[in-house]
Amino acid sequence: MSTPLATPHLRIALLDVLRGVAIAAMIVYHFFFDLEFFGFADFGVTEAPGWIAFVRTIPASFLAIAGISLYLAHHNGMHWRNFWWRIGYLVAAAMLVTLISYFADPEAIIWFGILHCIAASSVIGLAFLRAPPVVIVLVAIVVLIAPLFATPALNAPILLWLGLGTEAPPSNDYNPLFPWFGFMLLGIAVARILAPYATKAVWAYWKPLDPMTRTLALAGRHSLMIYLLHQPVMMAMLFGVARLIGA
Repeated sequence: MSTPLATPHLRIALLDVLRGVAIAAMIVYHFFFDLEFFGFADFGVTEAPGWIAFVRTIPASFLAIAGISLYLAHHNGMHWRNFWWRIGYLVAAAMLVTLISYFADPEAIIWFGILHCIAASSVIGLAFLRAPPVVIVLVAIVVLIAPLFATPALNAPILLWLGLGTEAPPSNDYNPLFPWFGFMLLGIAVARILAPYATKAVWAYWKPLDPMTRTLALAGRHSLMIYLLHQPVMMAMLFGVARLIGA
């Protein structure tokens, strides 16, 4: 029986579900953020430690899943056309987010958000697809702790994408390579460890059957579209409610 990981065209349903969970968590956070933004409530979503910890797990999850997917898609040989197509639409979506943020909130433009980070990390991650897992994990640890040694010498605007300066730019979504690329490396390491067992692994063949997991899998398959649309939709709805009640 051949491994389902032998082709880049076969999706792993479990990864879709996990990606769906991450996008659902993002919607939950943004919903409470928007409620606070419109003055309906005060949840402290940008200050409370619990909320901060919750929101940081979201990009970490996306990048780790992206790392797993990157390895599974290309571990049997690079499929360059598929890879560059994916990078192309990620970059296009990231630029769209930057453009929209420029008009929506010029004081907090999204210069290097989660989409920018996933695109850049995917390109850099290619260098680690054949590296031993222990090497990948060690590099991941270095990337994750590197911001602890930030220096003012790297505060120049052109270097903000690195995340190694002592000043973060005012932005509604800032996910620089350090430390976030470390989570993609961890995803690649996990995939490298698990891939040899895929022919007999339950997770490689599991399919969602109940409504909840099927919905999450569907959301995971369309996570980019949901990411781009969920905030404008929620903001428009809450704006309408605010106008109706005179808030």
